[in-house]
Amino acid sequence: MSEIMDFALSKEFLDRFTLAVEGQEADFIQSSLEGVKPVDITELLEEFDAEESKYVLDLLAPQVGAEVVIELEEDLQGRFLTIFSSEEIARYIDCLDSDDGVHLLNLLSISRREEVISLLENEEKAGHLLDLLRYDDDVAGGLMAKELIKANHNWTIKRCIEEIRKQAENVQKIYSVYVVDDHDKLLGKVSLKRIILADDNTKIADIYDSDIAMVETFVEEEEVVQIMQKYDLDALPVVNVRGKLMGRITIDDVLDVITEQAEEDIQMMSGISADVEEDDTVWIISKARLPWLVIGLVGGLLGAKFISLFEADIALVPVMAFFIPLITATGGNVGIQSSTIVVQGLANSSVFRDSIFKKLIKTFLVAVVNGIILAIIVFGIVIFSTSDQTIATTVSTALFSVVLLASFMGTITPLILDKLGVNPAIASGPFITTANDLLGLAVYFFVAHQLYGL
Repeated sequence: MSEIMDFALSKEFLDRFTLAVEGQEADFIQSSLEGVKPVDITELLEEFDAEESKYVLDLLAPQVGAEVVIELEEDLQGRFLTIFSSEEIARYIDCLDSDDGVHLLNLLSISRREEVISLLENEEKAGHLLDLLRYDDDVAGGLMAKELIKANHNWTIKRCIEEIRKQAENVQKIYSVYVVDDHDKLLGKVSLKRIILADDNTKIADIYDSDIAMVETFVEEEEVVQIMQKYDLDALPVVNVRGKLMGRITIDDVLDVITEQAEEDIQMMSGISADVEEDDTVWIISKARLPWLVIGLVGGLLGAKFISLFEADIALVPVMAFFIPLITATGGNVGIQSSTIVVQGLANSSVFRDSIFKKLIKTFLVAVVNGIILAIIVFGIVIFSTSDQTIATTVSTALFSVVLLASFMGTITPLILDKLGVNPAIASGPFITTANDLLGLAVYFFVAHQLYGL
């Protein structure tokens, strides 16, 4: 077996590899990719179109090619699969764990999917895939793989080791051995270390650990992530409603879910309303960004209209106009800070076990401290630059009030959205910024009216 080597995708190598692909230099392509990790080959092939990439993949071993395809972004996988024959797809799926195999099948039409399954050489793998296709992608059943190591609690250590050798042929990573009864009901697990150290005639029932975390097939992926993070698990067994062992979820699958959730929240917080990729078309990306930009535009127009209502006041005290950006920017920043912390807390259920009242009190105290410090700083700067005590008092008082109000809005809005079943991440972007701009202006001119007697 060739040694896995480090790989750095340089411009020079990419230029040379491009020439090799165009000239169909099979020997150079095979030799240059020998020992390179599949994930690095994936990064390289993302620089080529589907037809060119297929030429390269056809030169690689099926196991390597399968791992390369599964590492691609989902939209690229879809494009790749359109130019592969059903036989080629079946050959790749035969090399993959069942969870990865069913992911590729879900990208195909139903008729093509059935054709690929019928072409699989591994009948056991075909059965696993048919089982997994019943589950939605976002539940434990859709995340799990069927490949695992299990042992009957009545087996001796000697029998168990013999069975492990047979079962391990289809399992890439062995974290532990799951213990089941005669009806495949999950009883617990036993580590490989305990199996190796035990005597040959010892029964599994005498050494397994019954204290084991598990989830049922219908559990949402967010809860799966929380359980694996909480207990620092490398793998999590999945059972049906009767407790029968159905599969396992490994840490690499959970990392994919965490990454997807983080990307979704970042896009929502940035005001992008749909899941988009860098290589999507201009229209798809524009369509995803446009809704919140329109909301921001409407908010800006409302802000301009709001300011125009106080045009006479600004004419009497022109210096007021200079501090409008300060008020709106501070309100927006405070609101985003507060809402971001709340959204992070909502992602971790253990953080937000306190009552809403306690959260609001804590938020209020933080806002008071920040507001006082900012107000003092602004008061000093305005007095120094204008020598006008009234405008300094107006700006500092308004700023303090805006910090309190924006902090409250940034805290309560994600909580309300979460209760309504709406992704609270949308509160951390343009929504909070636009709302706080308008509220900040209202507070600013109200304070000015009171202090100037306008």
